[in-house]
Amino acid sequence: MKKAKSESRAGSISLLGGALCLDFVNTVDWRTSNKPDEILTSYPDLIDWSRHVGIINYRRARRLIRGAESNGPMAAAAFAHTLELREAVYHVFKAVADARAPAPRHLERLNRALSTLISRARIAPDQNCFVWDYGDQNSLDSVLWPVAWSAAQLLTSEEVRLVRECRGGGCGWLFLDTSRSHRRQWCDMKGCGNRAKARRYYERLKSGK
Repeated sequence: MKKAKSESRAGSISLLGGALCLDFVNTVDWRTSNKPDEILTSYPDLIDWSRHVGIINYRRARRLIRGAESNGPMAAAAFAHTLELREAVYHVFKAVADARAPAPRHLERLNRALSTLISRARIAPDQNCFVWDYGDQNSLDSVLWPVAWSAAQLLTSEEVRLVRECRGGGCGWLFLDTSRSHRRQWCDMKGCGNRAKARRYYERLKSGK
């Protein structure tokens, strides 16, 4: 098998969410525009992203890609579950950012993922400590388990009140506002922030103010 690529957009996307689950939902560029741009277009893209965020290492990525190549229908199902879970997690945290209750169907989808995760979870020794182990690390959907766990941890933590949606026109990325004033508006000041400043400047010039 060829070396797992790191050149895909999924393997180089900016990680601005402040939490794994938010970086996961941010794998759609310009989500709230009229032309959202999908970053995860295939199962290999999911593996690239998983390596990029540190969920898996190169060796495990190779095993998962080999498994996907030998079982196309299972890989397709795992990828479909990926997008389904991502959209559910997005809508849950979008509701949080908007200070409203999430739709029950979106919470239910997250809870189904957590139910599967919890049924597989166990305590395992790791050198001089103990860690959570989630069973078959070669399962093609195993990279989703840390994401689901991250969403559960964030939703039940004090930090959930810090979830924000970028105010850049059409961006729609979500992030944790850990700024001192808790008034952060942009996912990234260098990107959406600067574009907003430039747009305001241009509008002032047009109006003569």
